[in-house]
Amino acid sequence: MASFSNGTHHLHITNRFKKQSFHSLSSTHLSSLPCKSCFGSSLCKLRGSRTLGNELLARAQDKAKGSSSSPPPSYPSNEQQGQQLNIDKQLQELEQISVSCDPLCSLDETSSRDFEANYQPKTDLVKALAIFAAAGTGAVAINHSWVAANQDLAMALLFGIGYAGIIFEESLAFNKSGVGLLMAVSLWVIRSIGAPSPDIAVSELTHASAEVSEIVFFLLGAMTIVEIVDAHQGFKLVTDNITTRKPRTLLWVVGFVTFFLSSVLDNLTSTIVMVSLLRKLVPPSEYRKLLGAVVVIAANAGGAWTPIGDVTTTMLWIHGQISTLPTMKGLLVPSAVSLAVPLSLLSLTSEVNGKGQDLPNVLASEQMAPRGQLVFSVGVGALIFVPVFKALTGLPPFMGMLLGLGVLWILTDAIHYGESERQRLKVPQALSRIDTQGALFFLGILLSVSSLEAAGLLRELANYLDAHIPNFELIASAIGVGSAIIDNVPLVAATMGMYDLSSFPQDHEFWQLIAFCAGTGGSMLVIGSAAGVAFMGMEKVDFFWYLRKVSGFAFAGYAAGIAAYLAVHNFSISLPTTLADLPFLSGS
Repeated sequence: MASFSNGTHHLHITNRFKKQSFHSLSSTHLSSLPCKSCFGSSLCKLRGSRTLGNELLARAQDKAKGSSSSPPPSYPSNEQQGQQLNIDKQLQELEQISVSCDPLCSLDETSSRDFEANYQPKTDLVKALAIFAAAGTGAVAINHSWVAANQDLAMALLFGIGYAGIIFEESLAFNKSGVGLLMAVSLWVIRSIGAPSPDIAVSELTHASAEVSEIVFFLLGAMTIVEIVDAHQGFKLVTDNITTRKPRTLLWVVGFVTFFLSSVLDNLTSTIVMVSLLRKLVPPSEYRKLLGAVVVIAANAGGAWTPIGDVTTTMLWIHGQISTLPTMKGLLVPSAVSLAVPLSLLSLTSEVNGKGQDLPNVLASEQMAPRGQLVFSVGVGALIFVPVFKALTGLPPFMGMLLGLGVLWILTDAIHYGESERQRLKVPQALSRIDTQGALFFLGILLSVSSLEAAGLLRELANYLDAHIPNFELIASAIGVGSAIIDNVPLVAATMGMYDLSSFPQDHEFWQLIAFCAGTGGSMLVIGSAAGVAFMGMEKVDFFWYLRKVSGFAFAGYAAGIAAYLAVHNFSISLPTTLADLPFLSGS
């Protein structure tokens, strides 16, 4: 934002030089140019720009005085045109000098009057000392002999403290990504102290890093592809086809469009696309909020039945707990039921049964970027091709995702070659807009959980659950309920560490239930999923509104989905043999 405001401010001043009478300008205009807040190496450039500005100002004033005594001619002479061009050229040089700030210059912070008025150096010093004191205390505590003798307890306590910091992120004003990274490093330090030898801990960390990096690379590739398609307005191909204005019909259409959109895209992107559509399609009302809540339920349900639809399902797929076709066969019906039940119940509410309005199609005012259809087709095709690539080559899924990203990268470079005004449609600009902090959060959480797995804590927890809750369906259902309160990524990661493939083989009912419950359970509370949090911010709904209006319907869908899964499994309902025999869908 700083660079945007900088350019806008300077353009405004340049236009005033060109359009207004020069004698009306004063030195204060030049003193307000950007870079006045720069320090260090920018100081010389600042002085140079002011000197050049004063010279230009003096010339302009002399020229204005000389020409004020006689009326201006109807048409400027060639000499006057040449002088004007010379002035314009010098102004351009001034602009280039004035905007060449040092990269460390922060206009938003150093030039803000509010900041200067409220700035208290002692407060920052106290905060910095507190952080360093906490870090020093932690370093001393970790190196204490008690930690080496009680590794399991120390790691459990540290994980609990770190996880509490993640849960109460908003209250503590600490970003969960930073907390997750600190927790991961601290846990592995404790593991290295408590391990029989440092070499064992290094070997465990290397193995864990290889597994975690597969998920992170997969997510980065997927997010970049989706961002490129979104920059080209590619999703308008989907949203423009929603033309119905009947409240009940629109409820079902929005729900199932989101359901299938989320099976290919991530839940967050699907929610943002559909809620943005609703904001243009439906006026602000209680009905629109309910439609947004349906988007949240549908996005979470749609992401649960495909390997690339939800991050937790992707984690299970990458690590081999589930494969493509059995997961889609086993979870399609339960996921659809978990959406259909809330839709049926919401259709009976007064907000949906009210008289609908015949709204104009306001989306027609937005233009799709050139070649948007091509980019949409290639981007979505790249996402769908990932399971095919894995089945054909046997390579990890992230390699297929990187292949798709590479193809889309070259394609956008080719079709936008020479179009300097369309740089935002290319991959480098898309990389600056993706949720990098989200990927770092996954990195921190997964490394933290892998340290607990290496220390044997998760195996002990699994043995405890097996002894007290022998029914794996109840365990999976409880994990789904917990995902409404706690982030589902660490829950699924912990479950994967608790039970290996020797306990439950690939495509066992337990793993499919984990994928379904962790994916759909977050719909029961608005804070239970990234889709819910995005909806809460975009539509300004609060926790208690969702709890009062939607949570009961979402829970009914969750319970009905589990019942549907158990029924489908017990009756051995499967897809037609012809579909099951497809070479790229059979197996993994």
